[in-house]
Amino acid sequence: MNPILKNLENDPDGMSTYEYIVNNVDTVADDMPGLIEILKKVDHTGQFLSSTARFLNAVDKESFSPWISPLIEAAIVKDRERRYIGSLLEAIWGADYKARATELIAEDDNFRRIYKRIYPNQASETLRHNI
Repeated sequence: MNPILKNLENDPDGMSTYEYIVNNVDTVADDMPGLIEILKKVDHTGQFLSSTARFLNAVDKESFSPWISPLIEAAIVKDRERRYIGSLLEAIWGADYKARATELIAEDDNFRRIYKRIYPNQASETLRHNI
């Protein structure tokens, strides 16, 4: 195992792992599976999972796409208080996500799960019209 990854396993909350990804974004691709596992293990609130997904999406959505979805999935599980996942809606799916909600709910499970938590009334209404 990469010695840096071994050291990051002691990260108390995910901040050090997030900072490592940000500071090494040009060379971190090979280590992403291990880094995601560390974040899943240590980020109990979803804050750094969400931040990492937003960051990687902003830097290079296509190159980092294999890792963005697992980060979002883990953030959804961890962020029970919905403090961080709401910011993913616009950052990942665009400023017009509300106008495209019906389409996005139908095609993206992560979007559907977040939208349903953030906008429970609108989500149930949107889902009812799609049946």
